[in-house]
Amino acid sequence: MDDLKTKNKVAGLKQTRRLVESGRAARVYLADDASGHIKREVFALCESFGVECVTVSEMTALGRACGVSVSTAAAAIIKSDSDGKSS
Repeated sequence: MDDLKTKNKVAGLKQTRRLVESGRAARVYLADDASGHIKREVFALCESFGVECVTVSEMTALGRACGVSVSTAAAAIIKSDSDGKSS
């Protein structure tokens, strides 16, 4: 999760979903304590778009790692030019 502190990212389910669907997500982080339907949706979305999905323990820890003061169920790293895609 250290890359959440240093790389361009989005935090939150809606923003993560949009980034994955646009093909601009390099990696997704998903909190294990998120609701079951949210976890199923994010896992399925990542699988269908070929994006790595990493599970983290808690929504509060994920929010902190993103530098936001609220809990978040999902976050994503934005692909950079060095990832072979434009950002």
